Amino acid sequence: MHGSHHPPTRVKRSAEHASDVLQEDLLQGVSRTFALTIPQLPERLNRVVSNAYLLCRIVDTIEDETNLTPSQKHGFCTGFIDVLQNGADAERFSTELGRLLSDKTLAAEHRLIRKSPYIVNITRQFDDVQQKALTCCTKTMADGMWKFQALQLNAGLEDLKTLDRYCYYVAGCVGEMLTKLFCHYSAEIAHNREGLFKRAAAFGQGLQMTNILKDIWDDLERGVCWLPRDIFNHAGYDLDKLTPHHNDARFCAGLRQLVGIAHGYLQDALAYTLLIPSRETGIRHFCLWAIGMAVLTLQKIRRDLDFHASSQVKISRRSVRATILASKISVRHDVLLKAAFQAASLGI
Repeated sequence: MHGSHHPPTRVKRSAEHASDVLQEDLLQGVSRTFALTIPQLPERLNRVVSNAYLLCRIVDTIEDETNLTPSQKHGFCTGFIDVLQNGADAERFSTELGRLLSDKTLAAEHRLIRKSPYIVNITRQFDDVQQKALTCCTKTMADGMWKFQALQLNAGLEDLKTLDRYCYYVAGCVGEMLTKLFCHYSAEIAHNREGLFKRAAAFGQGLQMTNILKDIWDDLERGVCWLPRDIFNHAGYDLDKLTPHHNDARFCAGLRQLVGIAHGYLQDALAYTLLIPSRETGIRHFCLWAIGMAVLTLQKIRRDLDFHASSQVKISRRSVRATILASKISVRHDVLLKAAFQAASLGI
């Protein structure tokens, strides 16, 4: 045996290390929040969840690209699902989409699309259950977002039910995918499968709805509004008149109601987290940090209902550190976690 031959396991390990470094690097670029929370997961889950997030982000990049027509977006989304299912044409997908991305798209997203063949290659190394969970979620997201692309989105969504459906396509299905991965990872977690699945979509929806409320004005600048018309009509406000520098108590009343609805979803998210065995501290931290940051964001929105830029309701680094500390102190203690959630939710 020559010295130049590495044992297969060492080669595999170094390839895995390279793919982990790539995924971590891409995550840092496209999502500071997930770059913070995903590493809390156990190593076996960290790799697959990082990959899942990047796949979803590729679909997101297609959907947000102002340079693409609706039919081009549909074509690229369908093409990407094909790439994911068959592993073929990844390079072509990457080159063709990369060529059409505008300067408005973040440099980190340009890089994500360039590296998409590597990401798909990592996906195809997971076992069948994991691959199926990832592909199913990415496909649900791509198909669902496409339905919303066809709507006129500048004056809000028809009603709360439509907003719920949108939140399901972009985040609720992610909650279901994570649940499949968690149950696959641990028989003890799978024991609570039914309760987890019952709350999985609400978890994703709570986080997504919080983001929508935080980003109202950034979205409006792009000509998009995700707010439900029925809630605001009921409060006596017409979303056609929406401008950032409004001064309208009726708008604030509608917004306050949506903060309450999003908070209800986050309560389900906490109930979901408490179904994860307390010794799985990594998975619990992953869930709790996201919930904590969302609750604090809702709290900022509630206190400043007439904010006019997302930067005004973005939580501070200090709040992020406080969330992490509270999670570390109480992660194994359900009573403490419930108390911390109530304390953070006061007044919502």
